[in-house]
Amino acid sequence: MKEILLIQQKIIPEMIELLKKRFDILSNIYYNQPIGRRTLSQELNLGERVIRTEVEFLKNQGLIEVTPAGMIITKEGEKILGDLRELIYEINNYKHVEEKLERFLKIKKVIIVSGDSEKDKTVLKEMGRVCANYVKDLIYDGSIISITGGTSVAQVVENFPKLNTKGVLVVPARGGFGRDVETQANTLTANLAKKINANYRLLHVPDNISLETLETIANEPEIKEILDILPKTNILIFGIGRADEMSKRRGMAKEQIDELIKKGAVAEAFGYYFNSEGEVVFRTSSIGINFSDVKNIKNVVAIAGGKNKAEAIIATKINNPNMVLVTDEAAANEMVNMLSNK
Repeated sequence: MKEILLIQQKIIPEMIELLKKRFDILSNIYYNQPIGRRTLSQELNLGERVIRTEVEFLKNQGLIEVTPAGMIITKEGEKILGDLRELIYEINNYKHVEEKLERFLKIKKVIIVSGDSEKDKTVLKEMGRVCANYVKDLIYDGSIISITGGTSVAQVVENFPKLNTKGVLVVPARGGFGRDVETQANTLTANLAKKINANYRLLHVPDNISLETLETIANEPEIKEILDILPKTNILIFGIGRADEMSKRRGMAKEQIDELIKKGAVAEAFGYYFNSEGEVVFRTSSIGINFSDVKNIKNVVAIAGGKNKAEAIIATKINNPNMVLVTDEAAANEMVNMLSNK
């Protein structure tokens, strides 16, 4: 199969481009259904005439239906979409890139999703789906799952299948109140617990408070109970952010942000800031999982994508060989370029 695809790429390169275009269209319909042609055109940055032609083809093939509310994907379309994912995986030789990154980053596994999540929102949704499917197979009766907040982890929770688990506990990996309630660790913890029929605890502790206040809060019985649970985590799911973006999002003062940049911070994960060498240069004054505990967790799953996240992903060294990274094609290729030049 792989040899045939390579021949087709050389002899009929336009066929591969058409295949990828139809994959993108089907994928967008799948994640945004029901969706109208104009919206689909805007999402994919393709002309409405092109969309009209492709939609007509997909409809005639029985892969989508056009309803008054918009286009939806059929069962046959979902099956074809799954087959196309595997085909594109082979065409782009992702296996080779995954193995190269596993060696470079010294981690257990890398999973690459086609596309660029910075340019196409459905790529992040697909990353969430892939990550959720991976994590669900790690859960066993009595598991303790810790999760951080953020848009990437939110997609994992959104795409998590319903499970009927026993004795599973979900907890936020760190506390914090913010403006985006939907993507806070507390909200995602509760949502995931409901999906998998698990118990959960919440950490109602704001970011950027004084150390004195932090110490007082940490001794509160409800908070202390969660802090005692976190080191026993079996599965940690977390996102990775750029230091400059995350410091602003967390409402840090300009002087503090300038100091972070001065220290060379390029990445942030669960409240810790890393420089380009993977060293922790700053920790936010918030309650949550300790960095020293992360390296001992059996299953650590990170999700992050987009070309501009490549440096941050490389810098986030948690020194846990069991770590699994779910990322996209854009970030993966940029990481390979950066690491190959070192």
